[in-house]
Amino acid sequence: VKELVLDNCRSDDGKIVGLSSDFENLEFLSMININLLSVSNLPKLNKLRKLELSDNRISGGLEVLAERTPNLTHLNLSGNKIKDINTLEPL
Repeated sequence: VKELVLDNCRSDDGKIVGLSSDFENLEFLSMININLLSVSNLPKLNKLRKLELSDNRISGGLEVLAERTPNLTHLNLSGNKIKDINTLEPL
């Protein structure tokens, strides 16, 4: 699987559930409006290039993205709870 769209699928407890390193070939992942609070349990996705996370409730913890998605070139965080631009520094 190279593209996975989970838009509008509600997450359990605001976390990513069911997404594992089995999806190692993902290049595009969309999780728009799924009630995410955190990306802390995102698996390592070395080939991921585009990640859509708009309209969630994420406020921080973005260092996980820098560690687990090293080839990310496009990230959409619009409509989240990020209040300080310094939150983006780990990226």
